[in-house]
Amino acid sequence: MIKIGCAAYSYDPYLGSGKMKLEDFIERAYELRIDGVELTGYYFESTDAGYIYRLKRLALRRGLSISGAAIGSSFCHAEKSEREGQVQEVKNWVDVASKLGAPFLRVFGGEVPTGYDEEEAIRWTVDSLRSCCDYAGQRGITIALENHGGITSSAKNVVRIAKEVGSEWFGINLDLGNYHGNIYDEIAKTAPYAVNVHAKVFEDQKALKRLDFGRVRKILESAGYNGFVSLEYEGPEDPNVAVPKETKFLLEAFR
Repeated sequence: MIKIGCAAYSYDPYLGSGKMKLEDFIERAYELRIDGVELTGYYFESTDAGYIYRLKRLALRRGLSISGAAIGSSFCHAEKSEREGQVQEVKNWVDVASKLGAPFLRVFGGEVPTGYDEEEAIRWTVDSLRSCCDYAGQRGITIALENHGGITSSAKNVVRIAKEVGSEWFGINLDLGNYHGNIYDEIAKTAPYAVNVHAKVFEDQKALKRLDFGRVRKILESAGYNGFVSLEYEGPEDPNVAVPKETKFLLEAFR
C-alpha cells in the first residue's frame, strides 16, 4: 500500500526562517496522522550524531517513519575539483541518512554551465553519481536523483542517467510537479525507476491547475510503485493552512 508522507520543504517559510525546527515539523506530521517524514538537510541545526539521533528518537516515539533525507546538489561543474566537492558533500549526507535510518538521500543533477553542452554535463553527472552510489551502497543508502530542471527536465534524460549510472543503489525521486508538456507521459516513463514520489499540488504552478491524482495513482500502480507519496507543498497559501488540507486530499486519493 502506498504510504503518505510530508517533505519538510512544505514548511520552508517557517523552517527556513527559524520560526520552526525539524522537531516542530515532526510534531505537525504526527498531528496529521500520516506515515512518515522526509527530512531536508537545509534545516538541520547540526550533523552531530547526538542531534541526528534525537530527531530519529522523536520520529519513533511519534510512530513516524523517516522516509528519506534530502539535500541540494549540482554535478554540472566544468572543474573536476568542484564536482569532487559535490560528491564529498553527498557522501557526508549519506552518513547522516545512515544515522537517521533513512533509506534514501535525494540529490539534484544541475544546470548546464555556459559554454558547455548537455552531453558533457550528463557525463559529469553520471560519473559523479556512480561515485556517490558506490559509497552509499556500502551503507545501505540509495541515491535518489530528482527530476528538478536542468539536465533532468525530461524523462528521456532522467531514464538515460539511471541506465548509465547502472547501480542497484540508484533510483529516482519522482517529483510530480517538475515536468512540463505531456507531464503524465513523462511521469509514466520515470515511474519504474522511482524510489520516492514528491506530490506537488499543481500541474501548473502559475495557473494553479491541479494535478489529476486519480491518473497519477493509476500510473504508479501500473509501475508497481508501493513507496511513499510525500507532499511537497509550494503553493501560495500558508503551509499551516494548506498542508493539513492537501495531506487529507492525498490520504483520500491513495487509500
